Amino acid sequence: MQTASEILRIKGHDIWSVKPDDTILIAIQLMADHEVGALLVMDQEKLVGIVTERDYTRKVALEDRSSKNALVKEIMSERVLCANPEQTVKECMALMSDKRARHLPILDHKKVIGIISIGDLVKSIIREQQFEIEALQHYITH
Repeated sequence: MQTASEILRIKGHDIWSVKPDDTILIAIQLMADHEVGALLVMDQEKLVGIVTERDYTRKVALEDRSSKNALVKEIMSERVLCANPEQTVKECMALMSDKRARHLPILDHKKVIGIISIGDLVKSIIREQQFEIEALQHYITH
């Protein structure tokens, strides 16, 4: 079974982030520009939170806040669910399912090295199952 590190090797280590004092409009535009559903909130090199489309919907749109004036730190989640590079896809999936998270920063000695999504985990599981199916088909036909 693949690890978080192996998923990052395939998908890349790109990290899209904002600062706590950035406006929500900046965060939403960055999400749209990079077609992602979450951004890490970084204070220099330190992970201080995560802001998601869900945060925007629930804490801005429904509360009638201004995207131009409100700050990321007002809506971000400060308690960030994280994993280490050696955790398996199965472990990451269990963690994310249990905590109802869609994005999981990967930290190596407290340094963010990437982020994986529930979609990345599903793709990994599908690839692994496809490999097993092909191996079985090859075994049956030979």
